[in-house]
Amino acid sequence: MPLVAAAMMPHGFTLIPEVSDGKPETERTTAAMQEIGRRFADAGVEAIVLVGPHGTRVTGQMCVMDVGRAAGSLSNGERSIDVNVPCDRPLIEAIIEASRQAGVPVAAAGFGGNRADQSVAPLDWGGVIPLWFTGHDDNRPDSGSVLAATPADDHGPTVVLITPARALPLEKMVEFGHVIADVIAADSRKVGFIASCDWAHTHTESGPYGAHPKAPEVDARVVKAVRANTLHDLAEIPPQDVEAAAIDGLWQSLILAGIQDRTPLTVDFLSYEVPDYFGMIVAAYAPVR
Repeated sequence: MPLVAAAMMPHGFTLIPEVSDGKPETERTTAAMQEIGRRFADAGVEAIVLVGPHGTRVTGQMCVMDVGRAAGSLSNGERSIDVNVPCDRPLIEAIIEASRQAGVPVAAAGFGGNRADQSVAPLDWGGVIPLWFTGHDDNRPDSGSVLAATPADDHGPTVVLITPARALPLEKMVEFGHVIADVIAADSRKVGFIASCDWAHTHTESGPYGAHPKAPEVDARVVKAVRANTLHDLAEIPPQDVEAAAIDGLWQSLILAGIQDRTPLTVDFLSYEVPDYFGMIVAAYAPVR
């Protein structure tokens, strides 16, 4: 069936109250992330395709983690949270095969075990944080161990983890979105999509990338496109501005734009905040009724 829910979600470390003491500067964003979780639950999402910027990267290839599980944790030095998720083998295999047939460069990446179904991927913060809000916030003490969870222990949606290749032409992101939408439509289950995105990382001099005047300008342009539900417009941001603002959401957002070409979606813009040196947007998408 076609995609039942989608979201643009950030992955700032301070968003999870369990490890951030509920930072006031991110309260609106955290509340918006919790709202995404409610909407995914209400839509009955059984599997999630998550595309993010920080996972395993392969030069010139869309990297699909061809694994059985993924596990990761976050810590503030005193408390930690763990996420250990089952990966969706049927969707993984279908996306890899359909991408190759469509001429979209794709790499199937494993980790650890030699058999794909026994391979366990490290889960970075770009996956941990959105998935924490969409059904994987169980915080089991032993869930960080890749061997701790068994299928009987699992709850929450299965997951597909993808990292796009920034060196590819932007139109390939849109084409990849078409592939993902078609694969989801051919699946009998209720599938959701997450574009894990943070935006300009050059808002403050104290940040790791310094400050640049393009940061607020680029973020304003992104906010406008998300609000208007015109994600294709993001492809028109000049490459030098993309670099100056140090955004990491462009590629994932254009994949979502490609999905929308196949499955029209409405948008509900929930929040935009700049709590520190980078911008964060939360937006919920639903199929047009």
